[in-house]
Amino acid sequence: MRLKLFDLDIPFFLPVWRRVLAVAIPALWGAFEFLSGAALWGVIFWGMAGIAAWKFWTADWSAVAAMDKDT
Repeated sequence: MRLKLFDLDIPFFLPVWRRVLAVAIPALWGAFEFLSGAALWGVIFWGMAGIAAWKFWTADWSAVAAMDKDT
């Protein structure tokens, strides 16, 4: 089993709605931080949302589904 610090290609994220929420929540929180004047926290949360979106976009979900069926 492989362990990574920011491993998002796991069976928990197979439903698309979970992936959408995992990107939307930090993106919206980053917008809230910007609107309340905390630009540093806004950049941090938008960065987290961007990294999550990239990881979800580039993940091989068919391999993740096959891994889930094996366990």
